[in-house]
Amino acid sequence: MTSMFAAWRRRTDPERFDAYTRWSLYLILVTVPPLMAVGVVGAERPTQVVGVGYLVLTAAQVVAAVVVTRGSLLRALGGAPVPRRWVLVLAVVTVAAAVVALTGLGTDGVDPFGGRAVAVTTTLGTTLLAVAPQLRSGIVVLAAVGVAVAAGVADLDDAATLVPRIVSAFFIVASLAISFRLSAWMLGVVWEQERARTVHARLAVAEERLRFSRDLHDVVGRTLSAVALKSELAAELARRGQDGAVEQMLQVRELAQDSLKEMRGVVAGYRSADLTAELEGARSVLRSAGVHTRVIGDATGVPDPVQEALAWVVREAVTNVVRHSSATSCTIDLAVAPDGPGPDGRVARLRVTNDGVTPAPTRRPGSGLVGLTERLAAVGGELAATAVPGRFTVEAIVPLTVASTGTMDAQ
Repeated sequence: MTSMFAAWRRRTDPERFDAYTRWSLYLILVTVPPLMAVGVVGAERPTQVVGVGYLVLTAAQVVAAVVVTRGSLLRALGGAPVPRRWVLVLAVVTVAAAVVALTGLGTDGVDPFGGRAVAVTTTLGTTLLAVAPQLRSGIVVLAAVGVAVAAGVADLDDAATLVPRIVSAFFIVASLAISFRLSAWMLGVVWEQERARTVHARLAVAEERLRFSRDLHDVVGRTLSAVALKSELAAELARRGQDGAVEQMLQVRELAQDSLKEMRGVVAGYRSADLTAELEGARSVLRSAGVHTRVIGDATGVPDPVQEALAWVVREAVTNVVRHSSATSCTIDLAVAPDGPGPDGRVARLRVTNDGVTPAPTRRPGSGLVGLTERLAAVGGELAATAVPGRFTVEAIVPLTVASTGTMDAQ
């Protein structure tokens, strides 16, 4: 018993709801038809053979109905069709029970119905309940009408109660059958929501992996490029016996320490980037690489969310200049322009242009620019990369209205 309760507690909410619903339907099938059959036999008092035969057929019908109901629920949830042999068994038992009821039971027993009408309603209604979960609602209602008419014509001796008999049978059978159909629909909705929740969780994990990969590239890429460059410079100075090798290696150590701090920030989920610091860092890194650098404009008047987005652009663009070009000059131009969308029509425009472009017509776009495009899209911005003979430009445009929507992390 303890293990049963423990197993029940381990079930998820959808699994518990599924169990509640299924066993509620099974309970209706194993209680209502037998009770009605016993009541009819007790009231009508047919011959022993007819009474026992009708009760046995009712019990067999209940077993077949439970199996078919289980299959109907599975079918309604997208599973395999109901096994034909059980459908055939249910049909045969239903016909046999209906024949026994029509030929062996009387018409005067349970008011306002005769015993025959009650037996026919119970027999046909049980079969309808079993197949209702996989039928459309309209078909269920039409089938309930058929059961009600059959209950009415089962006892034509009392014409005065014909209409009440049909109406009562219809509402009883239709309400139960529709409840079976709605139960299957609710199960489908619950499991669909569970699948959607699972897919959403998997997508969240995948997005976080992509985010971490992108941040790792953005944070470490530029630093490693600068470390490699300064290490080569220090080695060359040491080889020539010139001063400055020690200073360069100290700068390498400083870069490594800064990279470690930024890496810890990425792992902790803090992805902020300071635009002013990135502009100064870009100037330092490019000059160390022998690239004449010109920075036009500053971050004054640019909201923090926009600064963060553009800071990543500066970082990636400078990394690409060091890695993928033989640049001798680079211009970083930052300005606020009044020609953008939004109520105030202002955008922050960042343009990074360098020379010394290495021809690579077959090279695929790197993950860095793809990551930047995703970052800017999150704040309503756009990224464009254009190449002309001897010159490469990365341009980012972000509307200043993003400041009212929160930070990039909120996005």
